[in-house]
Amino acid sequence: AAAPAAPVAPSAPSPPTAASAAVPELEEPRERRVPMTRMRKRIATRLKEAQNDAAMLTTFNEVDMTNLSAMRNTYKDAFLKKHDVKLGFMSAFVAAACKALQEQPAVNAVIDGSDIVYRDYVDISVAVSSPTGLVVPVIRDVQKLSFADIEKEIVKYGNKAKKGSLTVEDMVGGTFSITNGGVFGSLLSTPIINPPQSAILGMHGIFNRPMAVGGQVLVRPMMYIALTYDHRLIDGREAVTALKRIKELVEDPHRFLIDV
Repeated sequence: AAAPAAPVAPSAPSPPTAASAAVPELEEPRERRVPMTRMRKRIATRLKEAQNDAAMLTTFNEVDMTNLSAMRNTYKDAFLKKHDVKLGFMSAFVAAACKALQEQPAVNAVIDGSDIVYRDYVDISVAVSSPTGLVVPVIRDVQKLSFADIEKEIVKYGNKAKKGSLTVEDMVGGTFSITNGGVFGSLLSTPIINPPQSAILGMHGIFNRPMAVGGQVLVRPMMYIALTYDHRLIDGREAVTALKRIKELVEDPHRFLIDV
C-alpha cells in the first residue's frame, strides 16, 4: 500500500504591500468658518430687533393675476416703447399698497416712544437681492408716481444693487416694505418687519390653481400675499382691510383709473 501523503504546511502570510502599509489619509474638513460681513451682521441685528420689539402678526390673502397679466400682455410693447422700461407686476403692487396705506394710515405709521407718528407721504422700501445680501432701497413719494415712474425707480435701484453702488441715502427711511419671494419660487411665507416700520407686504410665486369662478371651476394664475404687521399699533381690522384693498386693486386694475 502507498504511504499516506504528508500534510501540507500552512503558507506564511504575505508581506504587507506598500498600499496597505501606508498611513490612512485624513478626511477633508467638512466645515468652513468664515467671518460675517458687515452687511450680514447688520441684517441679523435688525431682524432680531424686529422680533424682540414688535408684536408681529401675519394675515394672508390670495390674488387672481388674470386681469393684471392680461393688461400687461396687451400694453407691454407700447409701454416699453413710450417709457423705455418694461411693465412688470411690481409697479401694480407698489401702487396698490400706496392706496391701501393712504386709506389705512395706521399701517403707514410708526411708534416713537409713547407717541404714534402718522405719515402723510408713502415711501416704500422694495427688497432687492445684491451680491452682498438683501437690500431695501426706498421709492420715495409713491403717492406722486405713475406706473412708469415706479418701474423706472425699481430698475434704477436694481442696477445699483447689482453693481454694489447703493448708498446709505438710497436705503434710509421708508414707511412700508414689499418683498417678493416669488422670484425664487416661494409659495408662501411670513415676512419680517423692517424696523422701525410697522408692516411689510410679502409677494409670492404665481401658480396655476383650480378656482371656483361664477359657479365653474377654472384654472387661474394665483398668488398668495401676506401682510406682517406690528399688532401694538395696527389692529386686525386695519391690517386685513389694507391687504384686501391691495387684492382688489391688483385683481381689477381699472380701479386705479376710476379711484374706487
